[in-house]
Amino acid sequence: MANLGYIQVTRLCNQKCRICSNPEIEATLTVDQAKAMVDDFVARGYHGVILTGGEPTMHPRLSDIMEYAQSRGIHARLITNGQLLSDPELMRQYVARGLAHLHVSIQSPDPDVQDFLTGNPGSLARALMTLENAGSMGVTVDVNTPINHYNASQLDRLVHMIVDRFPFVHHFVWNNLDPSMNRAAQNPDVIHHLWEMEVPLHRAMQFLASTGRSFRAEKIPLCYMAEFAWASTETRKIVKGEERIVRFLDEKGMVRETLFQHGKARACLVCRFDPICAGLYDMDKHYSSSELFPVFLDPEPVRRRIMEEP
Repeated sequence: MANLGYIQVTRLCNQKCRICSNPEIEATLTVDQAKAMVDDFVARGYHGVILTGGEPTMHPRLSDIMEYAQSRGIHARLITNGQLLSDPELMRQYVARGLAHLHVSIQSPDPDVQDFLTGNPGSLARALMTLENAGSMGVTVDVNTPINHYNASQLDRLVHMIVDRFPFVHHFVWNNLDPSMNRAAQNPDVIHHLWEMEVPLHRAMQFLASTGRSFRAEKIPLCYMAEFAWASTETRKIVKGEERIVRFLDEKGMVRETLFQHGKARACLVCRFDPICAGLYDMDKHYSSSELFPVFLDPEPVRRRIMEEP
């Protein structure tokens, strides 16, 4: 097992994303608070810690937190929007303090769509400069994309653009939108139908698989990624019996996830993937159970692939 913990080090942010599930509030951890959380993950035998926000690079002592995690033998990663790290000097400072891996959130290959979704003109160019800086300094990068109505048709285009320009990027992550959370609930125009993402997501996965790259998808039912069911984050945790802890800087506090189960529809009752599928997040609130359908493939090859992968 390779359990990863998440720590929101600050909820300050320099973007106003229309789909944000953790929007800006005045909350920032002290270094001692962050160290105590790192110590807790070490005591639990966690493999790594992911520092997130808000925008974690807005924490004034983020490098101290990263360095402490490294000193405790637990690797630290950042989930970032890539705005401040477009400055090569800041990237260089973080690398000197132990930064080796980034998750950079990019929402669209179209600058206008990216600007609209982030509320931050020029954000795509700065995020791409962060990838440039990372590549030149030996920092590995995953690209994270939250799926919504405005980018669902562009998922394959975004992957092609990143791979063409930054061939060192080898891992991509898609997150189905949390439609009931904060800004998405305030901006219902961002909520997509599952059919909007089906073909572009499949094309993106096929392309990445053909180039030997890896990818993961979260909150996406397996009927929409049956050929690549082994890449579902929840399915992998179900099969491996893993857990996840997220330490929020709001009323949610510490959330420990162990079940990884969402909504199930009548179609799921006859689906052979049902035991390894988390189902549909927010089912019949915003996403419709009528969009689910059964899969009659054997789940055993999926289980074997997940367990045999390093």
